[in-house]
Amino acid sequence: MRDLNDFGYFVQVVKYGGFSAAARATGLQKSLLSRRIRLLEERLHARLIQRSSRHFSVTETGHRFYEHCIAMLEEADTAERSVAQLQTEPCGLVRLSCPVALLNFQFGALLARFIMLYPAVTLQLESTNRRVDVLKEGMDLAIRVRFPPIAASDLVMRTLDTSTQCLIAAPTLVPQPLASPADLNAFPSLDFHTTPGSHSWLLENQEGQTATIFHEPRLATDDMAVLREAALVGAGIVQMPTMMVWQDIEAGRLVRILPGWHPQAGIIHAVFPSRRGLVPAVRALLDFLAQECRTQRNLATEVFKTSP
Repeated sequence: MRDLNDFGYFVQVVKYGGFSAAARATGLQKSLLSRRIRLLEERLHARLIQRSSRHFSVTETGHRFYEHCIAMLEEADTAERSVAQLQTEPCGLVRLSCPVALLNFQFGALLARFIMLYPAVTLQLESTNRRVDVLKEGMDLAIRVRFPPIAASDLVMRTLDTSTQCLIAAPTLVPQPLASPADLNAFPSLDFHTTPGSHSWLLENQEGQTATIFHEPRLATDDMAVLREAALVGAGIVQMPTMMVWQDIEAGRLVRILPGWHPQAGIIHAVFPSRRGLVPAVRALLDFLAQECRTQRNLATEVFKTSP
């Protein structure tokens, strides 16, 4: 196997005009430089340097080889600097996936702002509701929404937000507050789950009391945008993430149903292979999303404090 260090030794000898001068400048032994250049010439089957006790000169072949060695060493230096830059500045490509509804209602706008904030970063985004295999598919991270208990995984998880849920409806459908969870059965419903027989709301109040309300939805779909539109026109009561409807509640387009009873909250988190070697672009994206989620959560909390 060729030793690329020999190319560097040769460049130093030519640069300083001899073995003795190169040895003094680099701190390497003269005998090492002489031996490595001799082995290099033997491997190339070419004379690169004419040398004697009183004379040192570079052959025509040596001059041509020197120019190529300089170019190679400059490319190697550029390669090292590019890696160092990736380890210090947010830049380069980040591959990620995110659920469709989360992109439409929250993360799409955040990711757009992120690439404006970090122009040297490029995002390759897959919008999907399937469970992406981060390792097999070469993703840098996957954003997920899961409900406890969350199964153990070999991936590192970073929590970005809590996906608090609420029951909502159009004010024309439910003009008066309901007294108890049992009253929900008097109204049509909508649901995110499409599996037959799995439609229920699991509710809990501040005293720790729980209630399970089974229902038959008029519309069942895994598209949150469709559920929101159906709720807005008064088609039924639906459980939705608060971050997707808090602006509708603030504007009076939707109202909370049984605000004293809360569905189980989910966890919005990012999973990635390892914290070790996490490039600055991925780290910057995670920090940005976590901070923006906190800001939006605070805004939504203020709205919910004042909503009926």
